[in-house]
Amino acid sequence: MSELKRILLAEDSPNDVELILAALEENKLANEVAVVRDGEEALDYLYRRGLFKLRMEGYPLVVLLDLKLPKVNGLEVLAQIKADTALRRIPVVILTSSREEQDLIRSYDLGTNAYVVKPLDFHEFVNAIKELGLFWAAINQPPPGSRFPAR
Repeated sequence: MSELKRILLAEDSPNDVELILAALEENKLANEVAVVRDGEEALDYLYRRGLFKLRMEGYPLVVLLDLKLPKVNGLEVLAQIKADTALRRIPVVILTSSREEQDLIRSYDLGTNAYVVKPLDFHEFVNAIKELGLFWAAINQPPPGSRFPAR
């Protein structure tokens, strides 16, 4: 039975969401991208609560996580993911505009798998997403439970 490749994208910028989805779709790197607009929704998705209480079991292949999210910021989301034995194996890629050293250090201290600064140039941005998607959805060996059975 084939498996669905899911990515969780936690991003509050509609423009960035559109670019990321277009880059992933163009390169057929995921069957589904779940988009959440704040840190609280990201945690609700992962814990299958609130709006996401009926979502299919299993975890995404990777979480693409912005740092500057409303309600619960990205560092807090990362800390909760990596502190939870059920979630800590999910790869988390920080995808941010922050070039601040303290954000970079804190992200790695909390257990991020990668820290990517969003390029300002449109073509560089799309290419960065393509490369991220290719690595995490096609090359990387995901942890158990990160794929969903086909419907």
